[in-house]
Amino acid sequence: MSHPSSVLAEPVEAHPAVDHGHHDELGYHASIKGYVVGFVLSVILTAIPFWLVMGQVIPSPKVTAFVILGFAAVQMVVHMVYFLHMDAKAEGGWSLLALGFTVILVVILLAGSIWVMYHLNANMMPPDAHTLRNMP
Repeated sequence: MSHPSSVLAEPVEAHPAVDHGHHDELGYHASIKGYVVGFVLSVILTAIPFWLVMGQVIPSPKVTAFVILGFAAVQMVVHMVYFLHMDAKAEGGWSLLALGFTVILVVILLAGSIWVMYHLNANMMPPDAHTLRNMP
């Protein structure tokens, strides 16, 4: 068993210095300009749908809803690119792959849930009075 003072006297291997001033080639270089561009785009993509609804620019509520959903999708992409720094180069493409997998799972989950609820509603509803009278 070695004495504790002898442990301290042993040479410690030097670790490679970590250079915090440089980013790897695959990383995203965040800048104030990028954040400002993202913020301005977000404000524009929020103001346009607000104007469409408040000004009743599109007479059909269904069309207005689909246009607003389109703006929401574009705004999600803007947030992912400018604030979350997600692109094909980030983390070797793994973050984009994870996003794609997540989107696929959410679509399957939502579509499956809606399908199950629709069929439960159609198959579990009690028969109407006309059907009950004509039953043998």
